[in-house]
Amino acid sequence: MIGLWDTTGNEVVKALAAERRSAGGVASGMALTLIVVVDEKRVREAEAAATIAAAAHPCRLLVVVRSDVERDRSRLDAEIVVGGRLGPCEAVVMRMYGRLALHAESVVMPLLVPDVPVVTWWHGEPPAEIATDFLGVVADRRITDAAQATDPIDALRQRARDYAPGDTDLAWTRITPWRTLVAGAFDTTEAQLTDAAVVAPPTDPTAALMRGWLRSRLGIKPRWERAKEFPRMREVQLRCANGDELTLTRDDSMAVFRRTGQEDRMLPLVRRPLGDELAEELRRLGPDPVYADALGAFAGLTNLDRRPGQRVHVWKDPATAERAEAGVTAHASTNTGS
Repeated sequence: MIGLWDTTGNEVVKALAAERRSAGGVASGMALTLIVVVDEKRVREAEAAATIAAAAHPCRLLVVVRSDVERDRSRLDAEIVVGGRLGPCEAVVMRMYGRLALHAESVVMPLLVPDVPVVTWWHGEPPAEIATDFLGVVADRRITDAAQATDPIDALRQRARDYAPGDTDLAWTRITPWRTLVAGAFDTTEAQLTDAAVVAPPTDPTAALMRGWLRSRLGIKPRWERAKEFPRMREVQLRCANGDELTLTRDDSMAVFRRTGQEDRMLPLVRRPLGDELAEELRRLGPDPVYADALGAFAGLTNLDRRPGQRVHVWKDPATAERAEAGVTAHASTNTGS
């Protein structure tokens, strides 16, 4: 491991090259560059997840920690690890302070592995519009997590409005086991589905995407039944034209599958670690049209997968925007008082 304090992007590039030469074969065969944008308090959590994902997808891991953008003096601290505690990957953890944090691409771009896909993952609340973050625009694949937003359901709607092919969300990844079991329920029947319901808390983004998926695949509008006593999606209920009812109910790390005229079955429904969810998304490095259809069906938008796949960077200075918003608020308060 190499630690560089109050350094420059050029010094980071040199130090990484030196560490790669020392590591030899450990540093070969990078399949992608994974950029992680994360707050200081969640760096270790993000590193742990990336370590699991890197075991399946050897990568160059670039962790960007933005701090105190209004600090008078810009500063860059970097930690370089090749084939060490973060698994079979090359990792650079960069803590950026002051105005440098608004221009993270100036340090990140020279560190991208040539000729391999770039994936950006926001482990936290992403920008409302990904085009305002160059680290999202430069990526072939963009991973968000609506569950970390203050209002997860509204965050999903924003993801639909802002969608471009290559986007995905970990709320979608979390219902992969559910979708597998629900799809398997139709292996032994050709009956048409006439009604569906999803039982979940009102703020669960996985339930929102499950409803979107059922609607986009089956052409019906599933009901949302509230389950306030359970912290996440509890049950999926399906009704067929022949009168059969099918339910899939979460019970700890298992699911109970019930079907009219058949005995109950216990099926695995394990909640996976964050690293496994991330690894699943790294298997697909192109657009996910099924996710686009589900997200669009949830948000009431169509043809998301036909949008342009390339984003154009739109510069936005968050510090200036916050000051402008404060000025408008102050001006409105003054007018109200006069």
